[in-house]
Amino acid sequence: MIKFSSSFILSLCFLVSFSQSSKTKIEMVASNWNTTKEATFEKFDNRETLVLKKGRITVKNQKFTNGSIEVDVYANTIRSFAGITFRKKDNTMEEVYMRLHKTNQADAIQYTPIFNNESNWQLYREHQANVLFKNKGWNTLRIEVNNDQAKVFVNNEKVMSIYNLRTDNTSGQIGLFALFSNRFSNFRITPKESSEVPEKIKETPTDPNIIRQWKITKAKLFDQKNLNFNNFLKEKYTTVTTENSGLLPISKYIKKTSSGNFEQNAEDYTIAFTNVYSEKEEIKLFSFDYSDTILVYLNGKIIFKGKNGFRTKGIQYMGHLDMNTNTLYMPLKKGNNTIHCVVIDKANGWGLMAKMQ
Repeated sequence: MIKFSSSFILSLCFLVSFSQSSKTKIEMVASNWNTTKEATFEKFDNRETLVLKKGRITVKNQKFTNGSIEVDVYANTIRSFAGITFRKKDNTMEEVYMRLHKTNQADAIQYTPIFNNESNWQLYREHQANVLFKNKGWNTLRIEVNNDQAKVFVNNEKVMSIYNLRTDNTSGQIGLFALFSNRFSNFRITPKESSEVPEKIKETPTDPNIIRQWKITKAKLFDQKNLNFNNFLKEKYTTVTTENSGLLPISKYIKKTSSGNFEQNAEDYTIAFTNVYSEKEEIKLFSFDYSDTILVYLNGKIIFKGKNGFRTKGIQYMGHLDMNTNTLYMPLKKGNNTIHCVVIDKANGWGLMAKMQ
């Protein structure tokens, strides 16, 4: 039997621990990054920096599961967005970004999942926070990730906790995101094992009236002239499940015909279908919200049409969702009733939520 000294074992444990939690700096030079035409690398303020005009850029040969990711972003008072992307697989990923021009406002920083190359910030109003950014020099954004939870820090101050990262990705690529140009420097990662106990959150009581399953079609280009209810009955539907809140993030389940181009996307639609059984003829309250546009059919007849997109009700209108925003008194017949929702979207979050009571 081979014997090891206690000092050797301690040294070995230290080396293993160090290898699992040592900080790695990714220099801002083109050889470290999967470059795009929107990215330039240059010396600035005695640092190697990356200027990203728009879109996303990822680190070469680097996967991330748990630990911390941090980057310095140069102060910018002009409208712009700068953030970190992590656990990226294909076109689905987690993302946290700063709206630098919105310093000291309620939505200065935001978390959103990216599903099939589409941002969903409209659907997650609860994951934004007020932050006071520096207007000169560098702002440091740091994300500490532990399994399905994350904490967000700006200039070493905790500004947000995310208790349920929304994608199913447990690891993937890491990188940066920008819109309207931002300068980045000093990108570093510290991988860690998921050793700490996740924070416990108070569970919100489940509302039994929430519609938790829908059947949806694949995405199609929207043209109202081609909508015919008789064709709805011939469609192929896939059964999908909502989040606990009742939110159905549609882009998680189906790919749009065009995506990732903000309001340059084409308008796509899906048909979301559910059955409601009633023991007798009665009127029930249908509460719902959606993004961006909806047509609601009850038993084959259209009973509602509305718009809830970004800026549809004014330049400051965000188009966030809330279950109790819209209500319909639905005349149900005895037996089976069908509800078909044509949900139309361009960008910023394709969503539906509803309950019947």
